[in-house]
Amino acid sequence: MEALTAGSKAPDFELKAMDSKPFVLREELASGPVVLAFFKVSCPTCQYAFPFFERLERRYGHEKVRIIGISQNDPKQTAAFTKEFGVTFPVLLDDTDNYPVSNAYGLTNVPTVFWITKDGNIELSSVGWLKADFEAISRKMAESLNTAPAVLFKAGEDVRDFRAG
Repeated sequence: MEALTAGSKAPDFELKAMDSKPFVLREELASGPVVLAFFKVSCPTCQYAFPFFERLERRYGHEKVRIIGISQNDPKQTAAFTKEFGVTFPVLLDDTDNYPVSNAYGLTNVPTVFWITKDGNIELSSVGWLKADFEAISRKMAESLNTAPAVLFKAGEDVRDFRAG
């Protein structure tokens, strides 16, 4: 099974966040779209990508759109990852015994990112790290706030794509 594609209905789920609070997707969508970013701490592409997602968080905050990380690791490993890569947005823990949420979304590789609209539909599905998809998420976040998209890459910064192999 491949990752769910744009046009699919996003499976609802409930997971615990790093702070032990429950996160329920359908409840979160009541406030606006959600960006789900699945990762594994040992994934070099995830390590590359997550500081860029943190740039989105710093630029747009959690107003009207939430960025949510979903870790496929235990709490200790996940905490070390978020500290090392400066992740301040909420991070949820998928059950490392059977990965129910990762499986429901059809993950075969990480990072995998989904833009989920307020009505629960997947509007963007991206496997790996693709600069164009990241920029599309930035534009969607800006649109939701009725503002111009942020400049997220520094002048001369070499940002490369990394597709899952």
